[in-house]
Amino acid sequence: MSDTHDHEDYLAELRNYRRQKDAAFRDDPGSPIPADERRGGFTGLRYFDPDPAYLVQAELIPFEEPEVAILGSTKGDLREQLRFGELRFTLAGESCRLTAFKDADDPDAEEIFVPFRDATTGNETYGAGRYLETEDPAPDHGHEPRTVTLDFNLAYSPWCAYNVAYSCTLPPAENKLSVAVRAGEQTYSDH
Repeated sequence: MSDTHDHEDYLAELRNYRRQKDAAFRDDPGSPIPADERRGGFTGLRYFDPDPAYLVQAELIPFEEPEVAILGSTKGDLREQLRFGELRFTLAGESCRLTAFKDADDPDAEEIFVPFRDATTGNETYGAGRYLETEDPAPDHGHEPRTVTLDFNLAYSPWCAYNVAYSCTLPPAENKLSVAVRAGEQTYSDH
């Protein structure tokens, strides 16, 4: 399979994912979009154009002794997350680092949670930051470094970006990137 074909498949898959998410946010009774906004003509979220440059390989370096961190939220409650490791990668020509978190009750989980802020936060993207998730390819490999995929085209706003009824985990100060991540969701247009 050629790189061009892979690129086209990736873009088609991403566009399909976005269509499905928009449909769910419009039609699902559990949507974070308030019912009156959905009835009033919700046509979907705003996204940056898909860009494969924001699909990066990162080195995950697990911490020797992961510790529970207390993260704040948009409504002031506190949330426990396990500071699992550091993600190191290059984005827009800059070396970047983000802390990777796991569920405090499940340190061996495959899911890695990456809340972050960047140079678009508060302007082009939600002011409290955005989230990204990825999978730990080898959760049973302890402290050994490993490669994970970070697809910033999948970066999304927490539900409090659409509805003030929700309380959302805030990215910690250590997860602020100096680069502008013009990928994933943009600021919700009705807010």
